Amino acid sequence: MNTKITIIGAGSGAFSLSLIRDICLTPNLEGSTVCFMDINEERLESSYALCQRYAGELGFKLNLEKTLDRRCSLDGADFVVNTALAAPHERLREGWRIAQRLGYSWGSSFHVMYDEAFWVNFYQLRLFESIVEDALEICPNAWHLQVANPVLAGVTHIARKYPQAKWVGLCHGFSGVYTVAKTLGLSEEGLTYEIPGVNHFVWCTHLYHNGQDVFPLLDRWIEEDLPRLRAEGRPTPGLDPKHVDLYRRFGAIPIGDTSHWSGAAWPWWYNSDAETEARWNENPWEGWSRYFNGVAAAFEEHKRIAADPSVRVTEHYPPKLSGEPMVPIIEAIACDVPRIVIGNIQNSGDFVPGVPTDFEVEIPCLVSKRGIQGIATDGLPEPLLAHILRDRVAPVNLELEAFETGSKDLLLQLILMDHWSRSESQARQLLDEIMGLPYHAEMREHYR
Repeated sequence: MNTKITIIGAGSGAFSLSLIRDICLTPNLEGSTVCFMDINEERLESSYALCQRYAGELGFKLNLEKTLDRRCSLDGADFVVNTALAAPHERLREGWRIAQRLGYSWGSSFHVMYDEAFWVNFYQLRLFESIVEDALEICPNAWHLQVANPVLAGVTHIARKYPQAKWVGLCHGFSGVYTVAKTLGLSEEGLTYEIPGVNHFVWCTHLYHNGQDVFPLLDRWIEEDLPRLRAEGRPTPGLDPKHVDLYRRFGAIPIGDTSHWSGAAWPWWYNSDAETEARWNENPWEGWSRYFNGVAAAFEEHKRIAADPSVRVTEHYPPKLSGEPMVPIIEAIACDVPRIVIGNIQNSGDFVPGVPTDFEVEIPCLVSKRGIQGIATDGLPEPLLAHILRDRVAPVNLELEAFETGSKDLLLQLILMDHWSRSESQARQLLDEIMGLPYHAEMREHYR
């Protein structure tokens, strides 16, 4: 296999190791070249060393490369996997602290109280543009797998501005449907589903197990089993109180980040005040704190293992497929192994009716040597479509217009669209304080 896979942001040890593990468990990809690229030399060396040892322990032949030069990494690439974060987590958290002090909170606050905050998206969108421009020059036929957030805004922006680019966004949020199935006592085998929407706002509208509709089973489980499980204090992952309440309201199951604490805790009314949050077991700040601490701990663990050659990496990270869609997509295209994968692409084929055709959607896609082809879905109930248009489509369109024109006034309008904006002075103060942070000089120069 002569395929070259380039990982941009390869210093993310957990992600790179997961990708290498999946490649090593895919015989069709043996002999491929994998190029690790990152601007952080320490992280790059650590990830490279771990992955080199992992492939060696499994006896899987790969040609591994490493570089700090992005353009060099793109030379000859067939697939470019982008997992890079241009703005570190502390910048995100400092912005959140400012926002909280000014009265902003969780709940539908996708552009302020979320990891797709406008001051992070600015750097990510610039990064995406620079990567695609380099790639169109150096490896114009390469497929780009965008794993880094914001998938929704990123895919929408790139598809509009660079229609010639082969670009797909990927997110594992859809796999939450398997959590729902497990809670209901169903195996993954024989499970089929349809989960349309836009990234981080997707809903299971059809769910079958061995050909049988699961929704009647879910209705019985809610009426007969759920009260007992709650009385016993037993967890019901994927079907916690908020998920069940939303299912009853809309007739579809929220999946992944859609109403998870990490997904800006949509919708806002479950986070309207502390008492309401407690009733619905919502605590986004605590959840994000656990996440950031976990990321830091994982990096230290990877660094420790990378520095100790006596440790067998496969004992710490057993050879088991991750369930992530990157390697299945690479194999499907490179080796012409057709399969259905959940992807994020432009809605050019009206795959989710009602969402603008120049906007991103998350849908099932047929992937093969022919590329990535979207599959039409039955769409969403009208109330959910209305929420998508208000909470996701309208703000993202405004953010992208602000980004394209460099308009600070439009960025202010974006903040004013947030549910927690109570006045123009509050929104303007948020914008000015975040813009005023010393490391945002480039953003201040861009938005005038």
